[in-house]
Amino acid sequence: MTAQIISGTEIAKQIREELKQEIAELKEKHNLVPGLATVLVGEDPASQVYVGSKVKTCEALGVYSERHDRSAETSEEELLKLIDKLNQDPKIHGILVQLPLPKQINETRVLYAIDPKKDVDGFHPVNVGKLMIGEPDYLPCT
Repeated sequence: MTAQIISGTEIAKQIREELKQEIAELKEKHNLVPGLATVLVGEDPASQVYVGSKVKTCEALGVYSERHDRSAETSEEELLKLIDKLNQDPKIHGILVQLPLPKQINETRVLYAIDPKKDVDGFHPVNVGKLMIGEPDYLPCT
């Protein structure tokens, strides 16, 4: 049996091109622009890079994106209000809260506050449960 080298870069490029076409069709046929909101609390450099790459990818694919950066001193209440606002926003179809969150914020409370239909990471109990019984609405990236 001969080994075959698989290029992750080429596969990712192909997937991005397919997504770009699908997004263009959504715009053309249904006047719908998918929207992603990213939420970053604190100044962790690795998290800044990760969230920045999501924003760039959205731009490249034609996805509307909103980046919500908050200081490390943000309270849990303030963050929950932002999540509620994003849950209600019809332009936003997905919400990604970058983890970890500062110590004063209960991650579980924040993740449970995200509308399961907008939970990009699939951390909401509804989405975890659906995944466990083999009936996910979508598969999270990890």
